[in-house]
Amino acid sequence: MTKKFTEYKALDLTETANKVGEDWKKNAIFQKSMDSREGETPFVFFEGPPSANGQPGIHHVMARSIKDIFCRYKTQKGFHVKRKAGWDTHGLPVELGVEKELGITKEDIGTKISIADYNKACKEAVMRYTDVWNELTEKIGYWVDMDNPYVTYTSKYMESVWWLLSEIYKKGLIYKGYTIQPYSPKAGTGLSSHELNQPGTYQDVTDTTVTAQFKAVKESLPTSLQSVQGDVFFIAWTTTPWTLPSNTALTVGPKIDYVLVSTYNQYTFEPIHVVVAKNLIKKQFHKKFKAVDSLEDVKAYQKADKKIPYFIVQTFKGKELAEARYEQLLDFAQPYHHPENAFRVILGDFVTTEDGTGIVHTAPTFGADDAQVAKQAKPEVPGMLVKDENDNLVPLVDLKGKFRPEMDEFSGKYVKNEYYPEGEAPEKSIDVELAIKLKEENKAFHVEKYVHSYPNCWRTDKPILYYPLDSWFIKVTDFKDRMHDLNTNINWKPKSTGEGRFGNWLANANDWNLSRSRYWGIPLPIWRTEDGKVEKIIGSIEELKKEIQKSIAAGLMQEDPYAEFEVGNMSDENYAQVDLHKNVVDEITLVSEDGKPMKREADLIDVWFDSGSMPYAQWHYPFEMPPKSPKGGLVSPRYQTARKSSYKFLKEKAQNRKKNPNQAEKTLWEFLRGKKLSGYKFRREHIIDEYIADFVCLDRKLIVEVDGGYHNDPEIRKNDEFRSQFLKENFDLNVIRFSNKEVINETEAVLKKIKDKLDKSPLRGLGGFQADFIAEGVDQTRGWFYTLHAIATMVFDRVAYKNVVSNGLVLDKNGQKMSKRLGNAVNPFETLKTYGPDATRWYMISNANPWDNLKFDLAGIAEVQRKFFGTLYNTYSFFALYANIDEFSYAENEIALKERPEIDQWILSELNTLIQHVDHFYDDYEPTKATRAISEFVQENLSNWYVRLCRRRFWKGDYKADKISAYQTLFTCLKTVAELSAPVAPFFADQLYKDLTKNTSVKAEESVHLANFPLANEAFINKSLERKMQKAQSISSLVLSLRKKEMIKVRQPLQRIMIPVLDEQTREEIAAVADLIKAEVNVKEIEFLDDASGILVKSIKPNFKVLGPRFGKEMKFAVQAIQQFDADAIKKIEQQGEIEIDVNNKPTTIQLDEVEITSEDIEGWLVASANGITVALDITLNEELINEGIARELINRIQNIRKESGFDVTDQVIITLQENKKLKTAVNENLNYIMAETLTAKLIFSNQINQGTVIEFDDVSTVLQMKKN
Repeated sequence: MTKKFTEYKALDLTETANKVGEDWKKNAIFQKSMDSREGETPFVFFEGPPSANGQPGIHHVMARSIKDIFCRYKTQKGFHVKRKAGWDTHGLPVELGVEKELGITKEDIGTKISIADYNKACKEAVMRYTDVWNELTEKIGYWVDMDNPYVTYTSKYMESVWWLLSEIYKKGLIYKGYTIQPYSPKAGTGLSSHELNQPGTYQDVTDTTVTAQFKAVKESLPTSLQSVQGDVFFIAWTTTPWTLPSNTALTVGPKIDYVLVSTYNQYTFEPIHVVVAKNLIKKQFHKKFKAVDSLEDVKAYQKADKKIPYFIVQTFKGKELAEARYEQLLDFAQPYHHPENAFRVILGDFVTTEDGTGIVHTAPTFGADDAQVAKQAKPEVPGMLVKDENDNLVPLVDLKGKFRPEMDEFSGKYVKNEYYPEGEAPEKSIDVELAIKLKEENKAFHVEKYVHSYPNCWRTDKPILYYPLDSWFIKVTDFKDRMHDLNTNINWKPKSTGEGRFGNWLANANDWNLSRSRYWGIPLPIWRTEDGKVEKIIGSIEELKKEIQKSIAAGLMQEDPYAEFEVGNMSDENYAQVDLHKNVVDEITLVSEDGKPMKREADLIDVWFDSGSMPYAQWHYPFEMPPKSPKGGLVSPRYQTARKSSYKFLKEKAQNRKKNPNQAEKTLWEFLRGKKLSGYKFRREHIIDEYIADFVCLDRKLIVEVDGGYHNDPEIRKNDEFRSQFLKENFDLNVIRFSNKEVINETEAVLKKIKDKLDKSPLRGLGGFQADFIAEGVDQTRGWFYTLHAIATMVFDRVAYKNVVSNGLVLDKNGQKMSKRLGNAVNPFETLKTYGPDATRWYMISNANPWDNLKFDLAGIAEVQRKFFGTLYNTYSFFALYANIDEFSYAENEIALKERPEIDQWILSELNTLIQHVDHFYDDYEPTKATRAISEFVQENLSNWYVRLCRRRFWKGDYKADKISAYQTLFTCLKTVAELSAPVAPFFADQLYKDLTKNTSVKAEESVHLANFPLANEAFINKSLERKMQKAQSISSLVLSLRKKEMIKVRQPLQRIMIPVLDEQTREEIAAVADLIKAEVNVKEIEFLDDASGILVKSIKPNFKVLGPRFGKEMKFAVQAIQQFDADAIKKIEQQGEIEIDVNNKPTTIQLDEVEITSEDIEGWLVASANGITVALDITLNEELINEGIARELINRIQNIRKESGFDVTDQVIITLQENKKLKTAVNENLNYIMAETLTAKLIFSNQINQGTVIEFDDVSTVLQMKKN
């Protein structure tokens, strides 16, 4: 007999995945899944590009699984889901890795190694681990097109990025500025604000802080301070003492109260007068200081005294200190520009009295706030800039983070010890050295160690500096409100990330520093004259070639480096001839309109702009369009969708109209042709479906119609309206109409209307550039999520994505971040090999919501493997075993629902309810809820209830309607579970689906991933039946828990359970499943109690886990109210599911699940309550019950021996038992039952059995011999 259903020896998820994976490749299942949905509504997905210069980790399994789940689900739902892989190939990670490999630093590039060779090394390094990434992608079952990925270093991709930049530039949103920016000396480049806010960049560090004394120029002080005896000092606190040599101002708050304090310097013990904010006296004068009542007390101070006295001499407002002068603190250099305007007190509203002294040390070269307040001062306070050897103005710290030669004894020293090569950092940091110098010179009021948060470079993990840089910026502040508004249209999972973390970031967004002083990346396509007065941005290779020709004609260039490139030829071969990287484009000199040479700005662009451009650059937009998707997706670039029978006629007619335009059409075409109207490209007499459009701008999806007088006819006008509606609905084209007279007589007004309409119209084909779904880690809120959103807002005024899942971190099982250093990193390949991808994915998704941090524990995967997949495998194995015996193949007609037993109707109802729930969960991007619902159905409803209660139907009786119904029902459940599980467990689900369907009469696809998602049949859903079974499950669970508590085996029958019923519906529902409950918990009878008040004593208490968050501080009042419940109140909440209580004099309603109701045990009974149901179990045993318990134990032992001895499930056996009086009595009382359950033909007792199996349970001991009948 050929087995129709494959039977396995054991569950091996790894082997299953390998086998199914090979089958997918052999039969091109991924491609078929897309081809089968060709022409259907697109579901657009963006793959956030990883960098392949490093190996993937276990967290990538999580991230890629989330992406795969929803793409698979949407494919099952009938959508056309294209999934294009991508590689992020530029940026610091690549460059730093290459520098390390080559043993060079950034300064060596261009000297020891050419930029061309360096970039070649980067290009090779960045794709080093693509094979490893592809292997992981394949092993976890992530379906994405890895054969045709987008790669950010290709000339096509880079050209699209240039186009996007040119669009932003045209809107006036790109500018150059000399500003203070985050700068990474170890990386040698500036950073953007979103890079600075990557997770982990801010770290707590312990630094030496200095409160410095700035000696005032007496005659510049307010009159009241000039008469003070002795020196007056302004004291200012800084956590970056290395910036003190660059101090050029002190800033005070105009409205802040300041005081003059007479005291002594704690290091030199010299008498001093210091100016400090009044509210900060206690912070500055503590520990070693004490307040005294008079100046005489101050003067009485002796060096040997324990405490230094201080006395407040006078109080004044900050504005009174404006323009006071002070001596330069550390006079290593003078500001090159206007040193006479330096070293004075200025006013600033940003000054606070939260910490420090209320006087801010201001170094305009190293702080954004400092630079701003210095610039606002009148006259402007100069920054500490000096001239270098090339006559350039530079700060006292160079780009490596070292002090310049002007710094004398500190020259050449790094301002942060972290910048030194490993093992070379001095014992004393520059901050400590400066602090010592200031102490010795009576210029330090206080020095201490201080723990504060300081930003590190997100790639080098070294401290950044705030540094003056000449950089190009995107004016984010101009459109951040729009970004914030558009964000409200995005469905964030979780919502809190979108509204909080991302929303707050958008609301406070700064201008985007686009410049990067590196070599491997996309060059900024801006050329400038030497004086900076003329600049030109390039948006395409075609445009660059035209400008090169002008330069050649002007004698500035000899040849075109892109001479072989053919404009308009979009082949990869043509574009492979072009390299747009720095080593090539920096050699290109362009020419201004007045003949001056123009050199490219040396910077590259922020690599985050690269990845944020992928919706457009992956398709080489706008130079090429994404592939056509006829139904609801992007339309063909030429809109040639007319039927072949009419197209020839339309083409001839269009050509004739082109040759013979009327005067109005001629006039308008003169202004539209050749991109004359603001660069918009128009076509004339263009065929769209079965219409000919007068003029059409495909990029902006706008048709311009010029109508003659006959269009005033009502019927003609009606036809025009229909046509406009048709074009809008089918091609998303807008139509604007003008009469011939308007065009001729009011040409300027017509052109203005057209331009206004164009400016407000979205670019064509943008549907494909707006993702329906993206997913990445939560760190991307300041990375990819942000740049996608910013670029889409700036260029297209729309969101880049509609739904986003922001997944949390994958931590080790103790909640620690994984790292090689800590030795707690998990190898994804070993995990997949041991547990299989299905169990790994299911564990990751079901264990915690994707947006929550996951404490990754291999024991958790093992548990999922055992509980969910083991249960599902065993359920299928059970089905296959008996279906093969009975040769079931689903060849019989479908048995009608009403003709099936109630147990079948119940599980099918639960199944269809499950379909509804899981469909909703997937659709709502809630995969954790989906997996938990499926798991509960499989483990509880299907295996623990349906299969267990129906076992007899499969292995007993003739092959008739009841058995066929059981097979059909279990088959349907298993097949549907495979379809529901497929998005999360793609390998096992596919194998299960194929094992079920390959040899049956059921119509099925080649793979579950080609099948449609199940549709719930509402006619099969019976909520009443579900409630009955839920009560059966609840009651059984309570009784079994009581048995376990008292250690009474389930095989030991008990006499009865009592159940108090609160209403007739509950009584009827329990009565309907009473036989099932009795069989399940092994009791003889169920007794209903209308009023259990005299028998059962119930108590109630709050469910603190639920009520705590709800009531917060008022929880104690809720507890008091609930503790006052009497029996009637408890009965009421059990009956009605809710009750009103008084919480701190406020009426409020609480639900049944917000309290916990328990019942006290009564003599001879055990009592338990849950979910509004109470049961009392009679645990009294008589001899009849004991004997039946013995019989059941014997049956269990016989069944085990049958299985271990290799008997077939249909074999009848003869059993011989060694004489045992107690056992014999029990057997005789239950003989027929024992023989029927064990397929025993004859059961006899013997005084002596030589060979057999010893059986012992409770106080029974015997020997059993079994042989086939």
